[in-house]
Amino acid sequence: MFNNHKHLIDISEYSDTELMTILQTAKAFSEVNERAIKKVPTLKGKTIVNMFNEPSTRTRSSFELAEKRLSADTLNFGGSSTSTVKGESLIDTVMTLDAYKIDCIVVRDKHAGAPHIVSQASPAVVIDAGDGKHGHPTQALLDLYSIWERKESFDGLKVGIVGDIGHSRVCGSLIPALKIMGAEVTVVAPGTLMPPRPDVLGADHVSYCLDDVLPELDVVYMLRIQRERLEGAPFPSLREYHQLFGLTQKRERLMKPDAIICHPGPINRGVEFDSYMADHPERSVILDQVYAGICVRMAALYLLLGGADNGLAS
Repeated sequence: MFNNHKHLIDISEYSDTELMTILQTAKAFSEVNERAIKKVPTLKGKTIVNMFNEPSTRTRSSFELAEKRLSADTLNFGGSSTSTVKGESLIDTVMTLDAYKIDCIVVRDKHAGAPHIVSQASPAVVIDAGDGKHGHPTQALLDLYSIWERKESFDGLKVGIVGDIGHSRVCGSLIPALKIMGAEVTVVAPGTLMPPRPDVLGADHVSYCLDDVLPELDVVYMLRIQRERLEGAPFPSLREYHQLFGLTQKRERLMKPDAIICHPGPINRGVEFDSYMADHPERSVILDQVYAGICVRMAALYLLLGGADNGLAS
């Protein structure tokens, strides 16, 4: 158990000290990922199930790598390979998994609240790998890690989250995480991509014009336009969205000299960014976020599953 936390589902249940412990542990595990042999026996004998009932590339692959590098035994399944397509309930599936005497279930599901249901039905540790529009705590942690690596402190840091706020599970975890760590958060989007009550997200400010807030931001976090979740036509065209809310080379002149750019991936080039900004050698930390995903997920698994005292021992 990690400071009385059995699960990682709602990041708002964690204190700033606990979140920093995860980041510092991830930093220590980054050393493992630089070795020639990227493996430690930390979770040897532990069994982890990756139950991904929704498509994923970055999250699933980084969890699988994190588990393998900690020497855990893993079982990967989801989608059409599960008995839910035959009508089995989520709870019955979980009860079947529990019969295997597993230690942890990593859950990704299109339905909000699925990880919580799993945690109520299983004695195993449950980690939310993204559920509906609700939350994505390990994404928030890797975002925190990437920002911390570049900025060193969150106190007074001004972060703008730009784009599809209303459909984003990233916001559901990242905004509270940033607030817990002491950052000031502004959400920016056209009105059609804001939730009906943007204030409930907990951000400090709401803006409908990127150009107005860009000069104030230390971190510009661009969200993917989730076309698979959109209903109707929230804006006339992707081209118009890019002109008004895309981060472009021309718009860079409004940014602070040391402002950085984040994105949870996958990127829609020509929508959230032009290629110049997406690949910017000084500003973009997007690939750093991808790498941070492995380190942070190793840290979360280690802390929640009570791994070996010396988690870095080879």
